This record gives sequence, structure tokens and C-alpha cells, in this order.
Amino acid sequence: MKIPGFKNTNIYIAGKGICKTSLIVEDGKIKDIGNAKENLIELEDQFIVVPGFIDKHIHGANGADFMNPTPEDIEKIVSSICKEGTTSCLATTMTQSKEKIIQSLQNIAKYIERKPTGVEILGVHLEGPFISPNHAGAQPKEFIIPCDMQVFEEFNQAAAHTIKQVTIAYEENGKDFTKEVTKQGVLISLGHTDCTYDLTVEAISQGASSISHMFNAMREFHHRDGGIIGAAFLHNELNCELICDLIHVSSPVIQILHKNKPKEKICLITDSMEAKWMPDGVYHLGGQKVIVKDNEARLEDGTLAGSTLKMNEAIHNFMNATGISFTEAIDYATLHPAQCLHIEDRKGSIEIGKDADLVVIDKDFTVYMTICRGEVVYSKL
Repeated sequence: MKIPGFKNTNIYIAGKGICKTSLIVEDGKIKDIGNAKENLIELEDQFIVVPGFIDKHIHGANGADFMNPTPEDIEKIVSSICKEGTTSCLATTMTQSKEKIIQSLQNIAKYIERKPTGVEILGVHLEGPFISPNHAGAQPKEFIIPCDMQVFEEFNQAAAHTIKQVTIAYEENGKDFTKEVTKQGVLISLGHTDCTYDLTVEAISQGASSISHMFNAMREFHHRDGGIIGAAFLHNELNCELICDLIHVSSPVIQILHKNKPKEKICLITDSMEAKWMPDGVYHLGGQKVIVKDNEARLEDGTLAGSTLKMNEAIHNFMNATGISFTEAIDYATLHPAQCLHIEDRKGSIEIGKDADLVVIDKDFTVYMTICRGEVVYSKL
């Protein structure tokens, strides 16, 4: 269902805050703000219209994974994450055999080419196989390889050149790789890495601009070598992803990051796996058994294996941990990832000319309606 827009409704307008105003949608875009017309929807005072959430690091949900090579799996994922207010995302792969990664990338590329309505797949986040075996996390070690430009080109060709972000361990042959990949406009994110402080600074000089799930699966901070974490605090070229489920990162550490990084350099992600929107039980990630209980997803050895975090919950947790305002918290899942991915010209805030990616929520971040490019894809109003 196409939505004409809203009138006399609380709307979070970029640069102005929450305003009681009107918004007109035409052809999937925000056509006008402030001028009402007939047939617009008027919402009750408890509801607020905010920009759609952008999840640049998500593996799966609803019993499906982006590594699965069928369009039905992607449909399962997008049909569920819209219920948490996500309107666009990067389909995130993981370390597996080259053949399985290529099958996944071909499937994602075909889905993107169809340009379906609903949650927009902005491209691919290639997480692995170019990572460190010393910080594999839940990534299968047997498929890890050093950075390899030829292999990346095979992957990008399979993905029809839709790869937008690559997570790498820079110390694993990453210098020339980082330089060449960034020349193609692809974001290099440091993660699953044993990078020292000096190597991280070198990676920045070659074009690295992001850190995947800050604090998790990386060299720990040490007072004689601050490592990648110390470099992230001192070098604002690096944008930090954060899994704000209060399991991967504690509330005090969330506060430390918030206090010491420019706010626009932090992006909330879910890093969710197939168990999101599913009951507790046994699931799989990269061929590995994952046990999900009480919102925690772990391998049999206890290693965290992604999350079951929903994006609206992540924003709520971040606001409570840091004490920031409602609208500031929204920016960490909307404007900041849009800026990181260089798509702020069309997403991330409610402004005339941008995509009509909108979410209706209340002050508790409960999602009541999700609109993707002018189409209502979820509603319980």
C-alpha cells in the first residue's frame, strides 16, 4: 500500500527536532514538508514519525541467513526486520568456502537487480574470509584466507559489483588490498583482527575507514600497545559499529565509546543471525551449531555467534546507556550509517527529496508502522 503522507503529526524533521507538521510522499520520495493536503494520515499524539533504520551489518533473521542461496531466504529476512523499523541494510556474508560465498553473492545480486518493494538491500557487506584466525569469533577457521585481490574480484563479479563494505584483518596481507579496494569506492572495515596500534594507523593511511563490531573479535587494549581499540579512540577517520544488546558490550563501555568518539562516528548495528524473530532453540551459523537462550546466541564452546538483537531495541539500549535524547539516539541508526555509507543524499533523515523511508514509533521505540520508499510494508495501527 502506498502512503500519501501524514498531517498534524509528530515528525522528526532533520535540523529541527520533533515537529507537529505535515509530510507529503510522492513516487517513493518525500515531496513536501509543512503543507497539508487531502487524504493525509493524522496520527495520535503518542506516535512519532522518524527516518527508517539502516542496518549495515546483519547476517539473518526469521530462520534465514544471507549465506543461504535462495531468494526465499532473503524474503524471510526482509519480511521480519521491517517489524523492527529497518528499511534498508547491507546483506552480510561470512567466512565459508569460496563456492558458498559466490553462490550467496549471486543470489543477493539477483535480488537487488529485481528492485523489489520492501526493505532495500543497499549492497553486500563481505565479512570474511579475509580475517585473522586469532580472532575468528564464530567464523569457521578452516575457510579463513589472507587478503587476496584476485579472490575479491571474483566475489565482486559474482555480486554484480554490489559489494559496499569488506571486513578484513589488515595484518593479513591487507596493505595493497586496502588501497585497491578503497579505490573502487568500497568501504574497508577492520574487524576480526590482531592489528597493533601502528598497523591500524597504517591501515587508515591506506583508506580504512571503519571498525566492525567495535570491541568484539579484535586485539584487546593494552597500556603498552593500544591496538585497534586505542587507535579508534584517537583517530576519528574510523567509524565504529556497535552491537548494543548489552551482551556483546557492557553499558559502561558503551558510555566510554560515546564519550570519546564524535557522535557521527558511531553506528548501531544488529549483527543478527537466523534466530532473530525466532524462539529459543538450536540454530546454525556457517555450518556451526548455535544455541540460543535468553537472547544470547553462542556456539557450543560458548563463543558469541552474532545476536538476536532488533534495531529498535538497540536504539533504546543506547539511549538508556548514554542518557542522550530520543532524537539523538535515532541518529545512531539512521543519519550516522547513511553518512558512513555515503548515501546521506537519499537516506538517513526526513528531508525533501530523500527516500520516503519512515517508521512510526512511540517514546518506548515500539514499532507501529514501517514505510519503505513510500510503501507500507508493516503496520499494526
